[in-house]
Amino acid sequence: MDDIVRQAIAKWPNVPHCFGWLGLDARGNWYMRDDKAQAAGSFAGGPAAGKGSLLKHDKLIDFIARNYESDPAGQWFFQNGPQRVYVELEATPWVWRIGDAPDFSVTAHTGRPARVQRCILDEHGRAYLETDLGFGLVHTQDMVQASDAIEQGLWVPMEMATSDLPRHFAYVRSPSAERETSA
Repeated sequence: MDDIVRQAIAKWPNVPHCFGWLGLDARGNWYMRDDKAQAAGSFAGGPAAGKGSLLKHDKLIDFIARNYESDPAGQWFFQNGPQRVYVELEATPWVWRIGDAPDFSVTAHTGRPARVQRCILDEHGRAYLETDLGFGLVHTQDMVQASDAIEQGLWVPMEMATSDLPRHFAYVRSPSAERETSA
């Protein structure tokens, strides 16, 4: 977390949290979700209008990446100064990019390197990795590298249903929906 963010939290400790305004898609892209996008439907599995506007500003994306983390309940957020902005996840909290053989290096959508601990395949053939950073989906463009790592025996996949992933790996796909059901 940036020092300036820590200072803002200390200066303004009681700023309300923000829900529904930021989304992370299954390819590691960030989306700003205004009132219209939120009214159009959920971020995950909803209509394209529910996604919002793709963020393209590199410095903003880097700032979000540096200040992206989770709370004890498994809800992921971006700490924007004193305000915690909870993230709607299309799939998982991390999206992995995979390097080429022979090392098949793994890097998060935030640019952070990760070490693979376990490989998961779901009923749709999507590959996921549990790493020292957490759990995430392999980017669609890197499935060739993932399958090569599996074929070489470097990653031994286990199967798990998509619906079981959030509970098993302790993450919340929609903090705003979770908030509504607990209210």
